[in-house]
Amino acid sequence: MSQTPDNPAPLVVAASLAAIQGGGLFVFAVLELAHVSGERVTMGVTTAVFFAVYGAALLACAWAVTHDQAWARSPLLLTQLIQLGLAWSFRGGGTTWVAVGLAVVAVVVLLGLLHPASIQALNDDPTGDS
Repeated sequence: MSQTPDNPAPLVVAASLAAIQGGGLFVFAVLELAHVSGERVTMGVTTAVFFAVYGAALLACAWAVTHDQAWARSPLLLTQLIQLGLAWSFRGGGTTWVAVGLAVVAVVVLLGLLHPASIQALNDDPTGDS
């Protein structure tokens, strides 16, 4: 459960992209707070809190998978599946580029987290025996 000095590249790429996603959610939370108006205070604040907590959780999970914490892989995988659904909702029209960007990042993170080298790095049994 200590940091592995040589994390595999797919795991590092996946964790890095997930950290960027988490940072983006945190920035979105701050922007949401900046645009809270009198008639939507409750909705604006709760939305900002949700995205801030979600972003912080993604950042923590991204850090944890690079420090041999296998539990953190599941929330990251779930986030990517949610992001694929979000990408699907942006398809067509002027938001197609958003859909493509979201989908590409989600697929790269999924592939990185599910890569055999990443799975081996996060294996709880350091000997590789089952």
